[in-house]
Amino acid sequence: MKILVIGSGGREHALAWRLAQSPRVSRVFVAPGNAGTAREEGCMNLDLTAIPELVRYAREGGIHATVVGPEGPLAAGVVDAFRDAGLRIYGPSKMAAQLEASKDFAKRFMVRHEIPTAHYATFTDAKAAHAHIVKHGAPIVIKADGLAAGKGVVVAMTVDEAHAAIDMMLSGNKLGEAGHRVVIEEFMEGEEASFIVMVDGRNVLPLASSQDHKRIFDGDEGPNTGGMGAYSPAPVVTPEVHHRVMSEIIHPLVKGMVTEGIPYSGFLYAGLMIKEGAPRVVEFNCRLGDPETQPILMRLKSDLLTLVDHAIDGTLDEVEAEWDRRAALGVVLAAQGYPDTPRKGDEVSGLPRDGDDFHVFHAGTAVQGGKVVTSGGRVLCVTALGEKVKMAAEHAYEVVDKIRFDGMQFRRDIGHRAFNRR
Repeated sequence: MKILVIGSGGREHALAWRLAQSPRVSRVFVAPGNAGTAREEGCMNLDLTAIPELVRYAREGGIHATVVGPEGPLAAGVVDAFRDAGLRIYGPSKMAAQLEASKDFAKRFMVRHEIPTAHYATFTDAKAAHAHIVKHGAPIVIKADGLAAGKGVVVAMTVDEAHAAIDMMLSGNKLGEAGHRVVIEEFMEGEEASFIVMVDGRNVLPLASSQDHKRIFDGDEGPNTGGMGAYSPAPVVTPEVHHRVMSEIIHPLVKGMVTEGIPYSGFLYAGLMIKEGAPRVVEFNCRLGDPETQPILMRLKSDLLTLVDHAIDGTLDEVEAEWDRRAALGVVLAAQGYPDTPRKGDEVSGLPRDGDDFHVFHAGTAVQGGKVVTSGGRVLCVTALGEKVKMAAEHAYEVVDKIRFDGMQFRRDIGHRAFNRR
């Protein structure tokens, strides 16, 4: 069978790598892919990004199933286009993807279906938004309503930072269409976790828990990024918390989408804030997280294609996922200037041959003149297995220390919250 993966990041490299290991898969095509997927055994890149071209290739190329990685194509309706053409694809429709594409849509949905989340207000007028900040003070969270490539959330610890975020989004139009409306939320205290599930419209299959690190510097300092590393499992997601997330968040969401006539099928990511065992939703993403995908799929022992096929067919209740008992941890290597203005074109050296217990997933890489060079903000995610999270971290950093490119930046403390927890 031939499989198509849409996207070019580390999440898509991990998806393609795991799908290619299925004995039923002859080739995984990645559109457009990166330098890592170009080198991955069983994978091949396609220079395609336009939805009509992808539909045509899947139909004419005999693609068995397509898996969508990033949020952009989902919000643009790639799943609707494939389904209209009678093609098998896994991901939410354009209407369902509003859970990520519009923060305001997601917040209103959660209120309607009594899903626990932060109190909020939505604004298009800068003056009214500034007045709201004066009334409520800081810390406070400012979110661009639309998709902003991980740059649309400001956790303002001071009133001045909050006002600056409003000016940047609403007045300065720095985020374009994504920032023409903003959602202002109360600041939630607690510990974050990523809770990712597969949904087939009605049935839900939970994946392994995970936790990522958003801040760019050690000790959770500096600006937010798309994620500087992640590990699985996340000790903060205890069996009790897992039960509450499923009963209070995931199942109400899936039932609510059915009730509203937009059943959800696809990977669903609930970003959580957990305090004293009580989970609340920070955000929903309509896809696998990045970099959480890399350690999660390192631990997955089941055939990923089998899970995807059941999800497309609406029979997720007939399968279970099997997990490696070991922990997995991924360290992101980012380009100089990330997260603001990442530099491109630096040669990457020291890339090792992947092993049974570690893998270097590419994200912002390209091939130029036969050499691997940086082509985006987050360049690589070095992911390794270990008996405990700390041992997985030690193994990952051993590999990290062999890799070089000018301006390379990374955190040295990925997984620190899990090291001393039981």
